[in-house]
Amino acid sequence: MTLETQPGTAPGTRTRDMALPQFSTDMADDELDKMVDNATTASNFLKAISHEGRLMILCHLVSGEKSVTELEELLAARQAAVSQQLSRLRLEGLVIPRREGKAIYYRLADERPRRILEVVYDLFCNND
Repeated sequence: MTLETQPGTAPGTRTRDMALPQFSTDMADDELDKMVDNATTASNFLKAISHEGRLMILCHLVSGEKSVTELEELLAARQAAVSQQLSRLRLEGLVIPRREGKAIYYRLADERPRRILEVVYDLFCNND
């Protein structure tokens, strides 16, 4: 994917070239069903990261595995609040826990959170 300014976008806005689905009235039922399933999956993913606490947890986990205690300190949050947000991220399959003695460590489950955080960073945090 390349970053470039697209016609019709605000000056300085960068977008990524990507193939988006093309809807047509003659799509097969199974193709439409697959699109609905994908939309449901995407919606659940976006809901899971739409909380600022969960988003910050994912941001911290991009750099590698962290214990719940480390996340509490990084977020300046209580253990109960961090655990609640980690539970939601785990339920959605975005993080994977690992127990070592009494400590629980979390890491990103796959590349999806990292990829979406790159886009979020590019849109909202990158002041270039």
